[in-house]
Amino acid sequence: MVNFTGRIRLIYGILFLVGLVLIGRLFFIQVVYGGYYKDQANRQYKTSSANDMDRGEVFFKDKDNKLFSAASIKKGYLVAINPKKINNSADAYQQLSQVITLNKEDFLKAASKKDDPYEEVARNLEQEQADNITKLKLEGVGVYPESWRFYPGDNLASQAVGFMGFSGNDFIGRAGIEKYYESVLGGEPNSPKLDSFAEIFTDLKKTLSSGGAYKGNVVLTIDPIVQSTLERELAKLLETYSPKMAGAIIIDPKTGKILAMSSKPDFNPNTYGQTENASYFNNPAVESVFEMGSIMKPLTLAGAMDMGFITADTMYDDKGFMTLNGKTFNNHDNKVMGRVNMQEVLNQSLNTGAAFVALKMGKDNFRNYMVSYGFGEKTDIDLPAEVRGKISNILTSPRDIEYATAAFGQGVAVTPIEMATALSSLANGGVLMKPYLVDQIQYEEGLGLNKVTEPQEKRKVLKKETTEEISRMLVKVVDTSLQNGTLKLDHYSVAAKTGTAQQKSATEKGYEQNLYLHTFFGYAPAFDPKFLILFYMKDPIGVKYAATSLSGPFMNMTKFLLNYYQIPPDR
Repeated sequence: MVNFTGRIRLIYGILFLVGLVLIGRLFFIQVVYGGYYKDQANRQYKTSSANDMDRGEVFFKDKDNKLFSAASIKKGYLVAINPKKINNSADAYQQLSQVITLNKEDFLKAASKKDDPYEEVARNLEQEQADNITKLKLEGVGVYPESWRFYPGDNLASQAVGFMGFSGNDFIGRAGIEKYYESVLGGEPNSPKLDSFAEIFTDLKKTLSSGGAYKGNVVLTIDPIVQSTLERELAKLLETYSPKMAGAIIIDPKTGKILAMSSKPDFNPNTYGQTENASYFNNPAVESVFEMGSIMKPLTLAGAMDMGFITADTMYDDKGFMTLNGKTFNNHDNKVMGRVNMQEVLNQSLNTGAAFVALKMGKDNFRNYMVSYGFGEKTDIDLPAEVRGKISNILTSPRDIEYATAAFGQGVAVTPIEMATALSSLANGGVLMKPYLVDQIQYEEGLGLNKVTEPQEKRKVLKKETTEEISRMLVKVVDTSLQNGTLKLDHYSVAAKTGTAQQKSATEKGYEQNLYLHTFFGYAPAFDPKFLILFYMKDPIGVKYAATSLSGPFMNMTKFLLNYYQIPPDR
């Protein structure tokens, strides 16, 4: 009897273990990897895997944390034909063209391929179009569901968002956020996807730490309201001055968060194949370098002030020009100012004054500050194809002339994002911040499984007292000198500086006589800034100085941002 009972218990034990194994197996098949196997089954009924897009979305986020779609999946239909079954291709074309737009030559060419059972002739159709084609009941014509990448904002932030295209047989991100976060938006190849319920019990830690094991949505720091307002200002610049390019960055100097980033001309990612110039796909903010001109002067003065070589009241004798190593350079207006202080160097944008400061602090010290500001290194912003600034002349040359001209922004070339982050150190108390475009990655909707970007300090570059003094000097530039003080805001302190840089000749040694890069940067409120704006415009026509061309757009954006973010007055 005891032996019989033991056997019964053994059998029950074995059945229990088998049950556990089966339940566990079902759990992993139906729950953990349910999405994966569902996708595999669905693919049996798809005409082409390229038509079944499964990809995370990209969102803009406004000041109230409301999300707006920047890149999503749109569902619709495609039309494909089986040439073998089409007896009268001209008649089929005629009937289809009553419902959708078709290229007759392309359709007839596809219909002539009698040895090919499947030829796509139209894509991205709406439900009504698909229904009307189905009602035609044409032999050899099929309507199939498909999905595709859709950008609701069209051109809005297109160089930052990017687009998708083919790389070999893979349809993947080819530029911008789409490319940089391909592993998140597209997921790693052949990775089974976990269902939300399953992740709670299985691989949550890996999901949050890997950054690419599973698909997710990407939420940008870009505010669509700010972005669209900025793009309107840039469009006006193109219309008014016909430059080769006009761009701008708006950044939170305290965190490195990019609020807006754009350049014109740009492109529409929904129709990127129709873009007339492939260079419009590039993002000049991170992929191009420029000699930035006089917006470098506040950084030069800040370095010397930080080491105690100068104060705002330090005097020097301005002769209107300076000759070093056999090379002569002038102030922009060739005027002789005589004995003036450092405030006037900024007020009047004196090249000789900036050179005086660089030489006074010494080549090694000047070089160290320029490197500390991040010039010549990548910012590591989350965008592809970032390049580093070109400052080799102040890294290796023993000549005074190289340092003197670099002090007022000539002879060294940097990216706009390098310059924006360097200038942010003047606004945030002296810290170089890492800029970023992605606020968070949402791995699973509804469960709060988000990877949030935290602001990252790269290094301390200036004393807080130095930045406060430079800010005070830049406020005085706006209040008294810029456009003769007409841009002053009664209730807000605004710190700003313009720059007009000669452009190097593409064919000869030296600089072009009538080609300039205009720049303008500023931040507000000056002593507790919520934003920093950097405008840049290449080769405008009919205007020589940035103070004329960019003052209006800068002040328009400043007033808008102060109102949009409801920033209280500081004076």
